[in-house]
Amino acid sequence: MPQPGYILVVESDDLIRDLVEGWLSEAGYRVVAKSSVAPVREVLSLVIANVSSPRGAGALIRSLHETYAAPIMVVSARFRRGLAASQDAARRLRACRVLPKPFTRAELLAAVRECLADK
Repeated sequence: MPQPGYILVVESDDLIRDLVEGWLSEAGYRVVAKSSVAPVREVLSLVIANVSSPRGAGALIRSLHETYAAPIMVVSARFRRGLAASQDAARRLRACRVLPKPFTRAELLAAVRECLADK
């Protein structure tokens, strides 16, 4: 069930950003999509951010936590697939979830539901 508040999608790739925004909107979520980290006026329930490099992930996640008072979910093509590796990365980054790319619509929506349920 969609939560009150918006989901912010921070993704520099236009195609992926539009796809994720569409999938979330179709599922009933209110979405704000940006190409970079920038403050928004909407009340956020979740931030979904692309991390292009695991090395720079810590600084980006810290910046997101400082900018937004919402859980952070990381999507990245640079993290290994697999539940244990993703859970470990999420703990290290203080993210509610790490979702490796490529992911399906079902995987994205399940991860979003999980993050929102843990709020």
